[in-house]
Amino acid sequence: MKVTFAEVDRETLFLLPPSVQDWLPKGHLARFVVDIVEQLDLRSLKASYSGRGSQPYNPEMLVALLFYGYSTGVFSSRKLERSTFDSVAFRYIAANSHPDHDTIASFRRRFLPELKGLFVKILMIAHEMDVLKLGAVSLDGTKVKANASKHKALSYEHANKLEAQIKAEVAELLKKADAADHADIPDGMSIPEELERRTDRLAAIAAAKVEIERRAAERHASEQAAYDKKVAERDKQERETGKKPRGKKPNPPTAGPTAKDQVNLNDSESRIMPTSGGGFEQAYNAQAGVDTKTMLIIASHVTQHTNDKQEVTPALENITALPEALGSVTEFIADCGYFSETNVAVCEQSRMTPYIAVDRQSHNQPLWDRFREPPPLPDDADTVARMKHRLKTVAGKAVYAARKRTVEPVFGIIKSVMGFRSFLLRGFEAVQGEWDLVCMAWNIKRLHVLVKAI
Repeated sequence: MKVTFAEVDRETLFLLPPSVQDWLPKGHLARFVVDIVEQLDLRSLKASYSGRGSQPYNPEMLVALLFYGYSTGVFSSRKLERSTFDSVAFRYIAANSHPDHDTIASFRRRFLPELKGLFVKILMIAHEMDVLKLGAVSLDGTKVKANASKHKALSYEHANKLEAQIKAEVAELLKKADAADHADIPDGMSIPEELERRTDRLAAIAAAKVEIERRAAERHASEQAAYDKKVAERDKQERETGKKPRGKKPNPPTAGPTAKDQVNLNDSESRIMPTSGGGFEQAYNAQAGVDTKTMLIIASHVTQHTNDKQEVTPALENITALPEALGSVTEFIADCGYFSETNVAVCEQSRMTPYIAVDRQSHNQPLWDRFREPPPLPDDADTVARMKHRLKTVAGKAVYAARKRTVEPVFGIIKSVMGFRSFLLRGFEAVQGEWDLVCMAWNIKRLHVLVKAI
């Protein structure tokens, strides 16, 4: 039987409907992004334009372009520009215009602080849609690779060796330049170029050493304060009891950088961090507080700390700063990496019931243990004891179980579906802004799903 194929006609005048409104089906994510952006107040962005030069692109279109790009795994400005030609959805958002990659990159870099202010406004839109009302929040962190190579990390010891080597090379080059006979200079060598290259490297090494020494001074100040506190406590105990405290006396901290203290030459504000799969990576620690009912991110920040214990207070500050109209957070859930007596107390001071695991739980616990209530709590129990008892109750176990099905899937989708595994920008402030942008894109993407389900 003869097969008849569809005709390939590339000469048709209209490959797409003449109106951009006809390009996408109803309910498409790109339409939803545009609808959300139209509800945002972007007057501060628009007011920053001077009105000189060529007519600028509308900030509403560029914001929608960034939101849709980050929610669909298109992050770089060059790919965003190319998508306005290749993708019908991006064409719809850009209204068939094609902002170049420099314009997109400059807009993102320039307005990251202003874009952060849209985070709460998107949450308010979710509340007005009767989707979001705060209750329980789960906090967790994930390591996101910095725009830097861990092989570009320079240790203090190696910096000193390299500095001495380059200074010796500079002295040798200057000696050859002053010599009357240049016969021993290899063919193709330009002494001025070699000197300029080494001068630049010496400047970079000097800047790296200054940063390492600054961090060492901060560390020493913190360690000295902790040492002084321990010594004062031991002295007080000895005066009160008349006996020397048991245990070894604390050793005073050592000032100055160690040989292994290092800084990255690509992004000096990133840090070497252990990854969940094993090994180490030049990264930042990205934190997200997720509403357990909607899986919307209600609080986000980035830290340079590898350990999560110091991240409860910043997260609580972000949560308590949210508008009262969103409701109040009643339960605060986190894994054992966040546990400390101070963090438990801070949660209760913020009028949130803490559910912070005190240690790692083994898998496949006996069936009856899951439904067994713990013994009654003593009347004089402190905050930590009350929380430990709470976590052993059947109701407490159910609350804590919400962590695995909320915040962990959010990180999994952001990294594996949206494809955000590495920051494009460099520097702590820029990275914080980009993480806010990722979280807003996730919230819009998630809100799109929740609204369709209503």
